[in-house]
Amino acid sequence: MAGLVIILAVFWSLCILSIALLRWNEVRYRKKGLPPGTMGWPVFGETTEFLKQGPGFMKNQRSRFGSFFKSHILGCPTIVSMDPELNRYILVNEAKGLVPGYPQSMLDILGKCNIAAVHGSAHKHMRGALLALISPTMIKDQLLPKIDDFMRSHLSDWNNKIVDIQEKTKEMAFLSSLRQIASKEASSISQSFMPEFFKLVLGTLSLPINLPNTNYHRGFQARQHITSLLRKLVEERRASGENQEDMLGFLVGEENKYKLSDEEMIDLIITILYSGYETVSTTSMMAVKYLHDHPKVLEELRKEHMAIRDRKKPEDPIHYNDYKSMRFTRAVIYETSRLATIVNGVLRKTTRDMEINGYLIPKGWRIYVYTREVNYDPCLYPDPLTFNPWRWLDKGLENQHHFLIFGGGTRQCPGKELGLAEISTFLHYFVTKYKWEEVGGDKLMKFPRVEAPNGLRIRVSTH
Repeated sequence: MAGLVIILAVFWSLCILSIALLRWNEVRYRKKGLPPGTMGWPVFGETTEFLKQGPGFMKNQRSRFGSFFKSHILGCPTIVSMDPELNRYILVNEAKGLVPGYPQSMLDILGKCNIAAVHGSAHKHMRGALLALISPTMIKDQLLPKIDDFMRSHLSDWNNKIVDIQEKTKEMAFLSSLRQIASKEASSISQSFMPEFFKLVLGTLSLPINLPNTNYHRGFQARQHITSLLRKLVEERRASGENQEDMLGFLVGEENKYKLSDEEMIDLIITILYSGYETVSTTSMMAVKYLHDHPKVLEELRKEHMAIRDRKKPEDPIHYNDYKSMRFTRAVIYETSRLATIVNGVLRKTTRDMEINGYLIPKGWRIYVYTREVNYDPCLYPDPLTFNPWRWLDKGLENQHHFLIFGGGTRQCPGKELGLAEISTFLHYFVTKYKWEEVGGDKLMKFPRVEAPNGLRIRVSTH
């Protein structure tokens, strides 16, 4: 009996302590002028709920507090903005007291020279170096041929197999980028590089607590391994004196006007791998899902690509003019990106106390420009939950100011065109060579109204 009393006493003490901690943290951030919202636990905030529930957490907070509220996620007090006009204002006015505000875990793991971490002249320099690597000329002359060759190889042995399309597109996005960066060395380093890279990705979206067996710790260790591998790669390429036509060759070449240090070069390579990985892999996977569920869209897409193949011999690659002619393919990619919403928003940080939307936001707070809800606004996209690529052909939506699928302002995704080229080439060889059917896989509600596959498996056969 005495033991039961002790257990109950401990239980109630913990309950009272928890309530007290939650209450203390709310009072601590109850400053005059801040928007409504909850702050969760000390140190941890509401990060667990945010990572676990994803868009569901945001939707719940919006129903309670409106489109502009405060929270504490990923180690920092944060204002969440879900208002379309306000989001656009924040994105195009970065110089007026706002800089990139990505989580500390992401900055630590991607590196201090990562393009998302720097601003001002440093950002201009790093962005210029990146754009030189992925310019339309580079895509046309160097990158697209490598993408075409890789996609042919990656898709060559899928016939009569059951494949996990999620795993295959993840491999595809990583290995394709690695081939573009270091074409000669890619095959020899990919097996040791890939598992470390996947750990790095997981670590970037975690609490920056450097304890064994945490995602942050594993991600930070993975960065050290990757940095060591890339430094050796840069040194060997420079010592060889070979003029390889790939991104690494351009970076170490004498003709490159952006003279980067080895540290900047390594961080830029990690940025290229990281930034395209999630968007290319998930968009490709979801395109396969949506095409399967919408036969008329698949028929129209296949017709566009078969017309390209009819003009070529079987062994002929895709050329830049072929890619630019894929008008309906581009619409399919945009509609997939809109409906699946791979990137929910972007983060900024205040460099001084700022008044936004009638509230006073303290210096050092993050602002999460949450653009996801814009994609489902019926005023902008009639019948928004319908997968309808034709909407992108009829209304020129790509040129509208609310088009934020690839970000906005001076930091619009510089790799947009390269990502589109990769996904377009994947779809070209996939739909012209194969037909497929789903054979299982659990379903995960990525958004309360949009069903996304988790571990989706497909049976592939020759078209």
